[in-house]
Amino acid sequence: MITKWFSVKSSDSLEILESSKETGLSSSEAQSRLERYGPNEISDKQATPGWKIYLEQYKNPLVFILAIGAIVSWVTGHFIDAIAIAVIILINTGISFWQEFKAQKGMEALKDMAAPKAEVFRDSQWISVAAKELVPGDIIKINTGDILPADVRLLEANRLSIDEAALTGESEPVNKTIEAIDDPSVGIGDQKNMGFMTTIVTTGTGLGLVTATGMDTEVGHIADMMNQTEETKSPMQARMDTLAMMLLFVGLGVVALVCGIGLYHGMPWLDILTTGISLSVAAIPEGLPTVVTIVLTMGSTKMVKNNALAKQLSAIETLGSTTVICSDKTGTLTQNQMQVMKAYDVSGRYWNVSGKGFDPKGEFIPDGHKLNVADSPAMIKGLMVATLCNDAEYINAEGNWTVRGNPTEGALIVAAAKAGLKQSELLESSGYKIVKKFPFDSARKMASVIVRDPEGNHFLALKGAPDVVLNKSANFMTDTGYIPLAPTTSEGNLGYDLSASMEIKADFQQAIAQFGSEALRTLAVGFRELSKAELELDYPELEKDINILGIYGIMDPPRPEVRDAVEQCYQAGVRTVMITGDHAATAAAIARDIGIIRSENDRVVTGAELDQLDDEELQQICPQVAVFARVTPEHKLRIVKAQQENNEVASMTGDGVNDAPALRRADIGVAMGITGTSVAKDSGDLILLDDNFSTIVKAVRQGRQIFDNLRKFIRQALTANVGEVSVILFAFLLMGPDAILPLTPLMILWVNLVSDGLPALALGVEPEEKDLMERKPRKRNQGFFSDGLGHRIVTRGLALGALSYAGFAMALNAGYSAYYAQTVAFLTLIFSQLWHLFDSRTFTTVFRKNPFTNKYLLLAIAVSGGLSLALVYSPFGELVFHTRPLEFGHLMMIVAASGGMTFALSAIKELTKTKLL
Repeated sequence: MITKWFSVKSSDSLEILESSKETGLSSSEAQSRLERYGPNEISDKQATPGWKIYLEQYKNPLVFILAIGAIVSWVTGHFIDAIAIAVIILINTGISFWQEFKAQKGMEALKDMAAPKAEVFRDSQWISVAAKELVPGDIIKINTGDILPADVRLLEANRLSIDEAALTGESEPVNKTIEAIDDPSVGIGDQKNMGFMTTIVTTGTGLGLVTATGMDTEVGHIADMMNQTEETKSPMQARMDTLAMMLLFVGLGVVALVCGIGLYHGMPWLDILTTGISLSVAAIPEGLPTVVTIVLTMGSTKMVKNNALAKQLSAIETLGSTTVICSDKTGTLTQNQMQVMKAYDVSGRYWNVSGKGFDPKGEFIPDGHKLNVADSPAMIKGLMVATLCNDAEYINAEGNWTVRGNPTEGALIVAAAKAGLKQSELLESSGYKIVKKFPFDSARKMASVIVRDPEGNHFLALKGAPDVVLNKSANFMTDTGYIPLAPTTSEGNLGYDLSASMEIKADFQQAIAQFGSEALRTLAVGFRELSKAELELDYPELEKDINILGIYGIMDPPRPEVRDAVEQCYQAGVRTVMITGDHAATAAAIARDIGIIRSENDRVVTGAELDQLDDEELQQICPQVAVFARVTPEHKLRIVKAQQENNEVASMTGDGVNDAPALRRADIGVAMGITGTSVAKDSGDLILLDDNFSTIVKAVRQGRQIFDNLRKFIRQALTANVGEVSVILFAFLLMGPDAILPLTPLMILWVNLVSDGLPALALGVEPEEKDLMERKPRKRNQGFFSDGLGHRIVTRGLALGALSYAGFAMALNAGYSAYYAQTVAFLTLIFSQLWHLFDSRTFTTVFRKNPFTNKYLLLAIAVSGGLSLALVYSPFGELVFHTRPLEFGHLMMIVAASGGMTFALSAIKELTKTKLL
């Protein structure tokens, strides 16, 4: 079937689809086509069942090792150990399952956007049918407020405009025509003779020929891309997988080494298995998944207070890794509210008209002052004309004042209100009345109304395209009166200074060009006094000899805080790229204003240019492109993929259906919470509750802090694990076949979950480092152990293990029981870790960090130490953990030696600047 219906004449499209405006399709033919093309519905891939999601959690290498340890413990009769390990497994897999299960979404929101009913012409009569029964060739009726039920080629368009923002990103409703378009390469946003499924009719009426239904529509193509697009693993998920695999191989290697030594010495299999269980438990930070989830949850709670809602916890850290933010323009970087930014009158004066709008009580809040045009009668008259010739309304909706109607017209009435000319007051209390309207149409590019003033006189109020209004004008209004406008061609003596008139006209044309160069949409306003005889005439006879009053430059301005936010991103090494469906000139002007375009080397690339590039070429130019304009959903998806192929961690923001595939593909999809469609919200990982770009920057800061704190936690946890493994290895290597294990599996679990896990959790609320937003972002392939962290974990862990083994060996040599010696090793390891926490708080040394800035950590250390001592000195510990109460002197020696080791190693690091410690 032909796809470029916009290039086909409306009459030819009827012929191609074998339909007729006189009869429509027959019921039998419609049924036949329904069977051929299928129902007019959006389909989706089947969601993964919950049981399968849960079983997927057991693919984690950490869970795999723990499961083997639990089984072996049970078989060898260590039932308490087996139960404890099994509980840890259930907790970790349960948390991971719940996070993944609740985040799974299908295409329900996209389906909900479809129209339920349609008026269709069949068998020579209009009938109402379910939208899902429409077929190509059907002729449907289009009315104001309708949601289009399918893609259509327009056959009739009576002042028809359609809001396509959710599909194309175009902020303004599109005025529709029926003429064929010669250019075969135009994008969706420029197909003015087409209507698309799920878009909304804002004004006018028309007839449409259904050209595509269901998954063949533009929305269907987006749904198919969403179904086909794989959700990439976040950088944190990738790092956690790498960490898990590393721990798996290290753990298996250590177990294999111990088993080999045991077999060499002829140790009994039961002893070898017991040692293997201890080592497997010691090699794995059992609390890691739980603590990571808790840390991310705390970060999520903090982000919600900053208007960022994370749907998936991994998305929080991903923001901290972001290297490029691909941002939509409308509503994110801009205010999503068209405003008159500048005005020009014939006195040669430019007026800055922009302001903040109105408060909920209806009072105007400008940028410090009201628009002062009291000394310009032409400007006052122009604003009044712009207000009277206007179909938009400024209304009080549940206590909030908003514009209802065309955004550009809304901008005009707001500008007038800034000068004290409120629409409601003019039409109600001031005595002006609209007698007749001549609505805008694309042919004459203007609109006008006949107005009766309070004295009973009539005039024509008019607005339209500046070049058209200028050509139809006979006079300029100034502060003192009227100056005749020089005609395009003149003959004889006109009775006025032609050169002065031509100069004024040239100034007007220059103002139009100036506004255009600033990407401002321009409108001119004027009026003409009418005689009683002229009141019966139509607009062709009335819209001439106009008194032109002024020109307005209109745009959706940037959010005030965006410039600072973009600059913060730049300083943090995060590049901001604008990806928008809007026109290139408008997008580039905004990008320059807010600092996305920073130099002449920053490129602006359009969708048409993208179509000429293959994926490799697109990947090559991405680092130089600051703005992608007039793009389609396919383009957005390609751009995100190209950024990722360049090893960038890509964030994508958006609010429309057209953004959904790219939101799903991006490392982190950021959807708008206010203006965003349900489809966009379901596809994103993070929802901005205030639709504000600066909120993303706050989230980036929070994500970086969380990653820092996770690294601190991982450093602490793995240092403890290295210490646990090494103390057992030291005993095995130094004591030979008669070795007594310094730590039992239950002791190791206690260390990992209580004495180390609880305080390490407090590292998740560690205050941010001073240089947090001055560092360059992490690359996708940068792991947790960068910048020497892996070396520090190993060396500090070996030191902890050596100190613990030394205490264990001395207790045995002093004649104490094996249980007493194990308790010495147990507490030595615990207090060594507690002291080491103060060093884990920073990437520098313990001497450069105030120990009292994290009160939660101090509390956690106190609780952890207290619980561990309570365990050792209680009958429960003696019964279950086989601990023995230590002599007070031994306890004090343990505390002092543990702390002394941490301060000694930190001092060496401070003096030598080595990364090994």
